[in-house]
Amino acid sequence: MKVAPVIRAGQAGGYQQVLVHTGQHYDHAMSEAFFRDLDLPQPDINLEVGSGSHAVQTSGIMVAFEPVLQETAPDWILVYGDVNSTIACALVAAKAGVRIAHVEAGLRSRDRTMPEELNRLLTDQLADLCLTPSRDGDANLRAEGIPQSRIQFVGNVMVDTLRHLLSRARDTRAPEKLGLAGGPYVFVTLHRPSNVDVPETLAELLAALDDLAADMPVIFPIHPRTKSRIQQFGLEGLASRVRLVEPLGYLENIALVDRARLVLTDSGGLQEETTVLGIPCLTARPNTERPITVSEGTNRLVASTRTAVIEAAHQVLKVPLNGKPLQVPEFWDGHAAERIIARLANEG
Repeated sequence: MKVAPVIRAGQAGGYQQVLVHTGQHYDHAMSEAFFRDLDLPQPDINLEVGSGSHAVQTSGIMVAFEPVLQETAPDWILVYGDVNSTIACALVAAKAGVRIAHVEAGLRSRDRTMPEELNRLLTDQLADLCLTPSRDGDANLRAEGIPQSRIQFVGNVMVDTLRHLLSRARDTRAPEKLGLAGGPYVFVTLHRPSNVDVPETLAELLAALDDLAADMPVIFPIHPRTKSRIQQFGLEGLASRVRLVEPLGYLENIALVDRARLVLTDSGGLQEETTVLGIPCLTARPNTERPITVSEGTNRLVASTRTAVIEAAHQVLKVPLNGKPLQVPEFWDGHAAERIIARLANEG
């Protein structure tokens, strides 16, 4: 979702680009669906690193990526977000003296128990250019000693993709295909280790979903990790009223979020997408690296307990949706990728 608009903007600017897929997100069906939905070209290079511990995965990406960098000899490497691929490729590039631009820089949860937070912190220190999605990112970077000359506020590339594909998403009629036409429903995604790897926490969340499903349909496209944990912990019976469906492509996901009455998630991207679409969002986490979705958006943090989720959901559902156009955060306008390419052009 982050790379697609930048590739389009780069193509429009006449830049030669090489797309490297590390293979970190190794589920074939999910990966192929996203490439198809986002109109992404097939990767020029697929490292096919696959799964493993953080150390195994990060080191595997570094070893596989180094010869790619030597062969392609780029002027810039663009790394995205906060996954292991981000820090692994950035570290290889930094040691090779290749300039690094970090797309979605400056986000901070201030929770170093999250692997993503460590990836964000280290990548921003290595980057020659930190491209931020919101102004709080600029402030975070300056507080960490990064000079303003290396910081550029460009806006949110995830929103570029959302705006570019929203009409196509609606054309999928995903709610109607699931029998949800005309009625309220809750849309759910859960995959973070803090929620799904702890049996007690996962049980609390599943029980909350089952409670919500007594009042309206609850649609849960289940991540392979979450499905595996439910089976491993023997929790299959805790959410008998919840509609578990296989992972969906980007377009179907957005179509379902767009018509939802409420979203419950632990995903960073959904916090942003619900803010743009004006859909109430409960994020089952104690913190967020996207605080602007709380201060200016529709997001609210909630504890990962049955009681907290149900209480927050009932509060949200009491307030009718007004249908008025939202004032979304600055530069969440669909043109962030163009600003990225313009800044890289200025850098030479």
